[in-house]
Amino acid sequence: MKQVVAGVDIGGTNTIFGLVDRTGKVLAESRILTKDYPEINKFITALSEAVNKLVKKDHDLIGIGIGAPNANYYKGTIELAPNLPWKGVVPLAELMKKKNSVPVIVTNDANAAAVGEMVFGGARKMKNFIVLTLGTGLGSGIVINGEVVYGHTAFAGELGHTTVVPGGRECGCGRLGCFETYASASGLVRTVLQILSETREESSLRDIPPSSLTSKIIAEAAAGKDPVALEAMDYTAEMLAFGIINSVAFSSPEAVFLFGGLTKAGDILFKPVRKYVDMNIMPIFKGTVKILPSGISESNAAVLGAAALAWNELKK
Repeated sequence: MKQVVAGVDIGGTNTIFGLVDRTGKVLAESRILTKDYPEINKFITALSEAVNKLVKKDHDLIGIGIGAPNANYYKGTIELAPNLPWKGVVPLAELMKKKNSVPVIVTNDANAAAVGEMVFGGARKMKNFIVLTLGTGLGSGIVINGEVVYGHTAFAGELGHTTVVPGGRECGCGRLGCFETYASASGLVRTVLQILSETREESSLRDIPPSSLTSKIIAEAAAGKDPVALEAMDYTAEMLAFGIINSVAFSSPEAVFLFGGLTKAGDILFKPVRKYVDMNIMPIFKGTVKILPSGISESNAAVLGAAALAWNELKK
């Protein structure tokens, strides 16, 4: 029998899941629509049935790892997640265990990404690193001495909601000047719109309605030497570097891995980030931290991260 775990990534729209072996090979993958199940018990039943449909006769399912927004690793719960249909505190691990007689481990999606990087990605030989997920917001997973940092409440490591500009941009969390409002895909769009409103610089981006503007379009414009796009990418890289520098000061990582849609800009993002980190970092940390792209393919990163969580826990 081939031992496998299920990796599950719960999002506001889709829940993606797959079976993964010890080497990180995704053997099967599928999805259900999260929003189709406003009642949590019906969601758990549908998810369990869908996962078990993937398990073949020669598979031995020995664990389930789940990445989800606002997930509490200590309690196995999802707590007050604004973009999920279930409100309040949801005892996710407990409910899944009732349907599946295997260990169920739950954490937030960014921490799952960090475990995935450690088990299957570019951090396999590292014990101290940070993963920043640069999507609509900015997620973060921090690993120190080979362990994910969860803190007292299990919600430690919310770097996206550290303040980088006091009194700055309004954040979805209700505060002002959060890191993710500047260093994320949505932050980049906000920066472009601000530049366009404050200057008369010619730019192809002026022809695009604000509601249609994306980080991908901006990165492509930057690659074509559009001046507004280049200025916005540079500012985003500078703000990202400041957040990284602050993180380095408290955790001294060997590497910071950048993951998500914004990283598809490649060197247009990575080169200035490295430049600003090198320019502004404390002398004692100069040259000690690498800024790297994730070692995991984005196409199955969510499933691999959640599966790595299960494999890592079973190893303990």
